Amino acid sequence: MKNRLAKIPFEVVAATAIAFVVLVAAIWLFRAKPETKLDASKPATPADTLHYAAGAEQLSYLDIAPVEELAAPTMQALPGKLAFDEDVTVRVFSPVSGRVTELVAKPGAAVKAKDVLAWLSSPDFAQARADARKAQADLALKQKALSRAKELTDLGVLARKDLEAAQSDLGQAQAELERAHAVLANLDPTGNDARYALRAPIAGSVVDRMINPGQEVRADAQAPLFILTDPAKLWVNFELSEQDMAKVHNGQAIRIDVDAIADRHFGGRVIYVGAALDPSTRRIAVRAEVEQPDPRLKPEMFARISPLEDDAHKEIAVPNSALVSIGLHHYIFVEETPGTLKRREVQLSVIGERVAYVKAGLKAGERVVTRGAVLLNAELGQAE
Repeated sequence: MKNRLAKIPFEVVAATAIAFVVLVAAIWLFRAKPETKLDASKPATPADTLHYAAGAEQLSYLDIAPVEELAAPTMQALPGKLAFDEDVTVRVFSPVSGRVTELVAKPGAAVKAKDVLAWLSSPDFAQARADARKAQADLALKQKALSRAKELTDLGVLARKDLEAAQSDLGQAQAELERAHAVLANLDPTGNDARYALRAPIAGSVVDRMINPGQEVRADAQAPLFILTDPAKLWVNFELSEQDMAKVHNGQAIRIDVDAIADRHFGGRVIYVGAALDPSTRRIAVRAEVEQPDPRLKPEMFARISPLEDDAHKEIAVPNSALVSIGLHHYIFVEETPGTLKRREVQLSVIGERVAYVKAGLKAGERVVTRGAVLLNAELGQAE
């Protein structure tokens, strides 16, 4: 037997082995072919897409919201603070000392110009009224004296110089009466009440009141008794660094955001850029007026100010929590259909403290994941 095998040429043995390998491969391909057709009939899931069934637990950890298109900013948002519009704001002091006998205006009340805010019992006001009456009586007396002096002068009984002296006394009495009336009119234009009426110099709303019934007030007090302003007008103040001065100018539009009203953006316009830098902070003060302020906006609220481009072109605004950064690239997750989330690369123009602006890769109205994007990105990494 061994001799027979030894007589088989080597080429025949090699050819037989090759044929056996080919046969095994053909059998394997034949058996695998139906499975390949079955897999090909199913759409392949892209590596950057996640699918979740309706009501999946993972969806409860996500916030998905449509994005909006806003005017593009020139720089990152700057911290600022809302303030009274001083052009329509007045701090009311009492020009006389006295005691508060009655409070009329309450905080939040709307008042008209010359409305009474409070009544005071004031010795200073009483003295002004007495001075006016005395000046009136003195003027009447001097008028009679001048009339007698004229008659006596005409009869040759009184010297001419006495008549001139009487005329001078009358002039002084008239001047004193005018002064007393001016003081009284400044304190109380009506002059009809013995008490002093502290009145509103402008129309507006009482935003603060610092007096109480029975309180003694002084004419030289440092703190105002009332603050009146027009609540429909507000300013917002912020500061610029030296390198950002060229990005803001008078008349430029701005966008104002406050945490207390997160569902709305407010417009404004720069009305003043400081003439000099603060030597201690090396920053320059900027003031802007708020356009159509919401009643919910209050002075002293903190705000974020975004100076806008003059050409008013718009970009998509997304919260920074929606961004996923990988190297130098930025991605967001877009909801293509309910439960289907796709990671998409975007190009950013400005990345602020809380909001980033997308210049390419996203359209207004598309729904993006604003909370939980990092978790989705981690899940994609595990799938890969």
